[in-house]
Amino acid sequence: MEAAVVDAGSKLLKAGFAIPDQAPAMIIPTHMKRMLDDGSVNDNSLVDDVTIDPIVRGFVRDWDAMEDLLHHVLYTGLGWEIGNEGQILFTDPLCTPKANKEQLVQLMFETFNISGFYASEQAVLSLYAVGRISGCTVDIGHGKIDIAPVIEGAVHHIASKRFEFGGIDLTNFLAQELGKSNPLVSISLSEVEKIKEQYSCCAEDELAYQKIQGSCVAEKHTLPDGQVITIGRERYTVGEALFQPSLLGLETYGIVEQLVRTISNVSSDNHRQLLENTVVCGGPSTMTGFEERFQKEANFTSSAIRPTLVKPPEYMPENLTTYSAWVGGAILAKVVFPQNQHVTKADYDETGPSIVHRKCF
Repeated sequence: MEAAVVDAGSKLLKAGFAIPDQAPAMIIPTHMKRMLDDGSVNDNSLVDDVTIDPIVRGFVRDWDAMEDLLHHVLYTGLGWEIGNEGQILFTDPLCTPKANKEQLVQLMFETFNISGFYASEQAVLSLYAVGRISGCTVDIGHGKIDIAPVIEGAVHHIASKRFEFGGIDLTNFLAQELGKSNPLVSISLSEVEKIKEQYSCCAEDELAYQKIQGSCVAEKHTLPDGQVITIGRERYTVGEALFQPSLLGLETYGIVEQLVRTISNVSSDNHRQLLENTVVCGGPSTMTGFEERFQKEANFTSSAIRPTLVKPPEYMPENLTTYSAWVGGAILAKVVFPQNQHVTKADYDETGPSIVHRKCF
């Protein structure tokens, strides 16, 4: 049986067996509904009492919920049999606390009785997915943005940066903007999320964005309850916020300038290799016009070497950027498990959870 690969994000969990040239078998929401003891869904009208987010801003916050989620994924989704559990590889977000890594490996060996475990950082795996071992990964997640230089398969942690905003903050921003132009209509956040995915795009540059604010053709959009809203200039605000975080009230540089500044903290010998092998991944990076805007902003930077985006190989699945860490994990699983580089049950029994820091890096 192939090893299972799990990439659990704040919004979506991607899971499947290690077959790199295929999309993950499961892409499901990480968001969960609380069940009553009799198996029915809690009908309490207070949303906070009904839903659970086991992962917040990339890190596991509710381990009981995470256990339930993984049980569903592995036994129901992937068809594992109790008593015949296999090997598993997890992706790690940037700056994952040591305690989280230890708790995960403990959960997998003691509760799920797996035969082998490995974990690797998402930044490295996203590069593997496009056939690189060195470069820089810009991961625009649901709850965070990670920028990580990777040299010869190892993250340069001192230079790496993590920003506590991501797709959910862009959704909230879009909700505010839609509320201004459609003041009489109440739009749920889940519906705003769908609107974001359907309509969001990037202006060619900041000047073009300013012109759009003055005049933009509006489209009618019908909500599930039949109400009709107009969407015009709002569709450009989401993409613009990535290049102008001041729109979100954040005093920080745009995503391309942050990338260049991050690389500047690495030895100059590596600047060209890192910048010319830039991988951007995550849902927002797929919006219309993002790639063109990114490259245009790259030409405006003060860096002598321009950041250049790496194109995914043609043989890889479509929409690779939305699950590139999972694909990289599937590639790595084909190496670490056959070559016995993973944490075995014997390793765990002898050393305990701390073994994860010695064998997974």
